[in-house]
Amino acid sequence: MNVTIERKSDCAALPKGWQREEIMRKSGLSAGKVDVFYYSRGMRTDVSLVPPIRQTASIFKQPVTVYKTQDSKSKADLKHGTLDKPNQLFWAKRLEGLRACDVDGVELGPVELPKGLKPVGPNVDDGTLLQSVATSLHVTSQAVTGQQASKAVLQMNPGVFLNPDQPLMHSVNINEDDIRRQEDRVQVARRKLQEALKC
Repeated sequence: MNVTIERKSDCAALPKGWQREEIMRKSGLSAGKVDVFYYSRGMRTDVSLVPPIRQTASIFKQPVTVYKTQDSKSKADLKHGTLDKPNQLFWAKRLEGLRACDVDGVELGPVELPKGLKPVGPNVDDGTLLQSVATSLHVTSQAVTGQQASKAVLQMNPGVFLNPDQPLMHSVNINEDDIRRQEDRVQVARRKLQEALKC
């Protein structure tokens, strides 16, 4: 692409030291179009070794060239915040009243949760808590600890103080007795499975 500088001037609309430069394209499909650049006088010499980034999209009347004014260490520096979709706070409440069914269409009975799991939030019942915990265990890669804020603060205004990345339950502490009880349950289940396989 052969280009020639058409006009270079100070820009009164921008702070002192900024210049406007118009460059007309001489060849190619876009010959005759004018690219407009804005830069400060000091910036031009600092970034002369860095090639500009061309950005053309259908919404622009003409292509835009971006000159970087600061050195970035990685592509992560160019990100503007997280790209993850935010979690809706009380999404599990939409599933209230729905129950799983077996193959014959018979509704399964309610699941009994451990005594240590206490729901938190406006009108959150055990079913909603179970859906919230199950989703957290399967979807998130972080530790599932429950809500860390105090019970008094959570009851005062749950919409403000609830963490959407954690299930709708009060914080849970697991001790050695809990781990031993779970190990015993696993051993019993394994014995029952071995007996069933022998038959």
